[in-house]
Amino acid sequence: MAADTSSVSPTETDTDAVGIATFAFEMGVLKRMRRAGWWHVGVRDPESVAEHSLRVAQLAGLIAAEEGADPARAAFMAIWHDSQETRTGDIPHTAKPYIPSSGDNEAITKDQVARMPEAAAKTVQEAVGEYESQSSLEARCAKDADKLECLIQAVEYGAAGYQGVEGWIKSSQDALRTDTAKRIAIAALSTSHMAWRDR
Repeated sequence: MAADTSSVSPTETDTDAVGIATFAFEMGVLKRMRRAGWWHVGVRDPESVAEHSLRVAQLAGLIAAEEGADPARAAFMAIWHDSQETRTGDIPHTAKPYIPSSGDNEAITKDQVARMPEAAAKTVQEAVGEYESQSSLEARCAKDADKLECLIQAVEYGAAGYQGVEGWIKSSQDALRTDTAKRIAIAALSTSHMAWRDR
């Protein structure tokens, strides 16, 4: 059933609000977009990009807190780290050598926020730019959270019986830079994924 928009006339439309609403609809694609790399190991219905990004943001805040960085800033950057995939799709690392332009996340973000009001657009662009440049401890915490989330997801898929997840675990662990993320990775690899249920 379509929403009733008859009470809103075009002359009353707030273009700034429309820009943000339009962007929100685009971000909704991330809830339906699956993390494609997991198809390689037979996961028919892997987590969505949005589901991945939620745990990345949670981990980024926790890593930042332990590293003496700003947890809110790290988590905010993590929220946007894959937002460009509404335009490109989730591209597995095996495809990236064949799609060289797929890595220009700042250019994609600039296009995505073009219709938004200046303050909102700038907020997203600055977060993406900082994340991409890795110019702050918060950005490094957010990047580590992305890798750590992939490692944790691989452990969970491995526990569910999927074979061949070791490559994700190794590459993710090798990419970690902060001491906190490295310690969490070791713990995740030596702790049951169901340990949280133990009392």
